[in-house]
Amino acid sequence: MQIKNGLVFCEDFALREGDVYTELDRISEPNSQAEVLDADGCIVAPGFIDIHIHGANGTDFCDSTRDAHANIARYLASVGVTSYLGTTMAMKKPVLLEMVRSANEFMDNPVEDGAIMRGINLEGPFASLEKKGAMDPNNLIDPDYDFFLELNEACNGRIRLNDVAPEKPGALDFIARTSEICVVSLHHSNADYDLAKEAFLRGASHVTHLYNAMSSFSHRAPGLIGAAADYASSVELICDGHHVHPAAIRVAFSIFGEDRVCLISDAMMACGMADGVYVLGGQRVTVKDGLVTLDDGTIAGSATPLMESFRRAVVNFGIPLESALRAASANPARVLGMQDEIGSIAVGKRADLTLLDAETFEVRHVVLGGKLLF
Repeated sequence: MQIKNGLVFCEDFALREGDVYTELDRISEPNSQAEVLDADGCIVAPGFIDIHIHGANGTDFCDSTRDAHANIARYLASVGVTSYLGTTMAMKKPVLLEMVRSANEFMDNPVEDGAIMRGINLEGPFASLEKKGAMDPNNLIDPDYDFFLELNEACNGRIRLNDVAPEKPGALDFIARTSEICVVSLHHSNADYDLAKEAFLRGASHVTHLYNAMSSFSHRAPGLIGAAADYASSVELICDGHHVHPAAIRVAFSIFGEDRVCLISDAMMACGMADGVYVLGGQRVTVKDGLVTLDDGTIAGSATPLMESFRRAVVNFGIPLESALRAASANPARVLGMQDEIGSIAVGKRADLTLLDAETFEVRHVVLGGKLLF
């Protein structure tokens, strides 16, 4: 395929007019191809990567069925996401084991017209009670290395992110051991600066949904956020307009730089659906005007897809286009350790591409593994 006349987001994170060529499932050198896609008026970007998503289009990762996984994957592809991590919630051990087994089976036999699940984000059971957010407190457990190994074995080593509150009993040793297996992220934590710093020094490198469900930042008590600024390799940021104030979004990009911020959706089953009552992690949630809450008013995930959060970051919150594109593609690819395969447009990498209207940033076309989906 030749994708011509587009504004290409290049590997050096600059936008330039040019053409992109594909051969089979790879980005290739210029070649003679019968299929031509005119990208005039479009930004040709790497397929977006959502490393933190619980569900969409009426189904949840926790449903643990092939139909649910296929539905989520197809929905994500329709909104410009070509790779993602299926993300857990705090559930009972047997439920978590079934979830990761089901995800593993789906990853072994994916649908051809859906985004690719690149692994599992284990968010939930190792959260703190004080900062539980929308996690069911009855399902929170202390870090358990043997159980982590059991989960990871059940999905053939496909846990990519392991989320931990460092103040939990045994957490620091748990972080040190599991960081040798996957990326460890600090989350749902009331840790102060010193404890969070120690967790990073012991092997944690990532932060789950920055600002949300964690100790706050102040000039005398910088907390987990301050420690992350000094030590984290990457942080997640939800830009749906509900979770984080626009000024705080700009501050995050300013402090962490455009190379450390990963845009995420943190979406749940109501993403892509109408306002109403849904379920997240076994708890009832209500969606009204795009805001998802538990019955007590606690924000409970998002109903906004990654593409719309990206658009709001640029159009409404003042984030430079190139910075937001990087935060939705190259940065999460690096967190996954897949920067040589996905996340940027370069010869030899997988041909996963999202074409956006250059004015509205609406999705116009998606190319998945070299095949034009629409």
